[in-house]
Amino acid sequence: MGRLAELFDPETVAVVGATDREGAVGRAITANLRDRFDGEVVPINPGRDEVLGLECYSDVSSAPPIDLAVVVVPPDAVIDALNDLGEAGTRNVVVITAGFSETGGEGADRERRLREVAEEYDLNVVGPNSLGVMATPSGMNATFGPEHALEGSISFMSQSGAFITAVLDWANEQEIGFQDVVSLGNKAVLDETDFVREWGDDPDTDVIIGYLEDIDDGQEFIEAAREVTDDTPIVLVKSGRTDAGAQAASSHTGAIAGSERAYEAGLEQAGVLRARSVQELFDYARALAGLPEPESDGVAVVTNAGGPGVLTTDAVGDSTLEMAGFTDETIDRLSEAMPDEANVYNPIDAIGDADVDRFGEALEIALEDPNVGSAVVVAAPTAVLSYDELAETVIDKLEAHDTPVVTCLMGGGRARDAEETLRESGIPNYFDPSRAVSGLDALARFRDIRERTVGEPERFDVDRKRAHEILERARRRDDNRLGVESMELLEAYGIPTPDGEIVDDPDRAREVAESIAGDVVMKIVSPDISHKSDIGGVKVGVPDDEVYDAYEDLVARARNYQPDATILGVQVQEMLDLETATETIVGMNRDPQFGPLLLFGLGGIFVEILEDTSVRVAPIGESEARDMIDEIQAAPLLRGARGREPADVEGVVETIQRLSQLVTDFPAVLELDVNPLVAGPDGVQAIDLRLTVDPDELPDETDTEDEYV
Repeated sequence: MGRLAELFDPETVAVVGATDREGAVGRAITANLRDRFDGEVVPINPGRDEVLGLECYSDVSSAPPIDLAVVVVPPDAVIDALNDLGEAGTRNVVVITAGFSETGGEGADRERRLREVAEEYDLNVVGPNSLGVMATPSGMNATFGPEHALEGSISFMSQSGAFITAVLDWANEQEIGFQDVVSLGNKAVLDETDFVREWGDDPDTDVIIGYLEDIDDGQEFIEAAREVTDDTPIVLVKSGRTDAGAQAASSHTGAIAGSERAYEAGLEQAGVLRARSVQELFDYARALAGLPEPESDGVAVVTNAGGPGVLTTDAVGDSTLEMAGFTDETIDRLSEAMPDEANVYNPIDAIGDADVDRFGEALEIALEDPNVGSAVVVAAPTAVLSYDELAETVIDKLEAHDTPVVTCLMGGGRARDAEETLRESGIPNYFDPSRAVSGLDALARFRDIRERTVGEPERFDVDRKRAHEILERARRRDDNRLGVESMELLEAYGIPTPDGEIVDDPDRAREVAESIAGDVVMKIVSPDISHKSDIGGVKVGVPDDEVYDAYEDLVARARNYQPDATILGVQVQEMLDLETATETIVGMNRDPQFGPLLLFGLGGIFVEILEDTSVRVAPIGESEARDMIDEIQAAPLLRGARGREPADVEGVVETIQRLSQLVTDFPAVLELDVNPLVAGPDGVQAIDLRLTVDPDELPDETDTEDEYV
């Protein structure tokens, strides 16, 4: 393990604030440690000589060397306690005490000072406001919870201490064991990423699970989780879903790609399996902890009951798996082995009088089929079927074929002993067939995560100095919104734009139009008018001789709509052939946790209505850009559906990557929309641009472009 090894495997644990007073947290923690911990427990309290039969020390300096300290003193005394521990050489601390940032004001200031002390002494601090930590191999229960965890191979973290106590109570009843358990608390120092890294290096942790309400540093989490999920699955329940898009967002992307979509994208890119409920969290974890990976997505179902077999088939259809198509040889073998009334196709119905031998033979034949990657054994209780013997048979078949098998032995007490036998061999039993399938689905999805290849983002040759000059306009203009007057920003990053110019008088508008072949498009340019088409602020197909009047009309419409609006002029632009092209959108909204969240989808005026979009956290490489295109429902339009000539998909892929580089290079860009990005057979063109800039995040003009590397 890594730098947190002593946190989970200490030889000496001190309880700073230990007491034997009934009902006190310090007593509960000391009692839990004394109960099972195979190391030394050191109570520290200046007002006690003894706590629960253990010698008590007056202060940290008088105590023996401490590997882990659990601090449960009043909030005002926590900082002094951490200073004392740091001076004594202790490196691992769990702060149980509440009264920090969760209370705001003075508490937030107290937490800031806690971080400063932790940094000064290089302390690994869990909390504050934590339930504590557990490590079952050594029997360490440094929490004030009422339950000890059973030993197992699942490591579990939670932002909610109450969630841990409830889960442990339930898990003990279900005989689900854990390796380590951590209550994250306020995450002032150590957070979810630290524990993902630590448990990823732990050979005794087979699965990492967690309940999270937020992720402190999304970019760092993605990087860490991608490395860990090469070997160790991560399953999370993420609560606190919010509709950030309902807030006042100035771009299409900001309205569509809210915080919840950032978490969806970030966790998917990180290789994390996201569970929708606590039940699903453990259904996934049990399968991932005990079963081999399936070689294919084909599922075989073996049952003695038609109804449950159909339910299982439906569940497979709702998952990423598929019902395996048996070979002719398999069907012939099943026909010889099963009664005439049995169904030898998938699902295999061995009918109600099936005994263990018939179940075992059907399962054996199914697992030998090359199209079967996993199997579900679904059984209803009958007088001729022994669940205990069936459990032993399932174990033998799994071990012989190294193919994942889950069971659904339906019933109560009749299945209890068999379920225990299966559990000891790492095979989960589920009462509900849909849950059994979800366990197999998690195995297949984790296999796909391990096999996927995520390329490094390409670094294009761009003009960052020119881009900086354009973004500086927001500072000079004292307006953080920029629009089509900044189209050169896209050109600086190699994104094609149509010929054209922004003009501030009708004569110049006519001159520009005459320099462009064919009719032109004219648009009012104003940072105060977001939806130009809604007010008639766009004219399409304007011939040269009508440009002068069109200019005057556009300005008049804008003035009538919003008299105080800033009018920067009118854009006169080359008109593209949209009949053979598809309007798309490429945008970015900067999420507070994950950073730049890229969006791609069907664009134009319907983007917020249809919301046919996909999202990723930047920076991204070519494969992820392609995935963004493939995920939208309108993808066939780009690839030439129904006789349409295919669009320049390669150009779209490159544009997404270039925009990813732009928003990564410039943290000052808070929101950005290229809408539409027109994708036609002959290439792509960015027609419109809108972005929001934080001028305070821009480097000074004298800074070199190395600032953006």
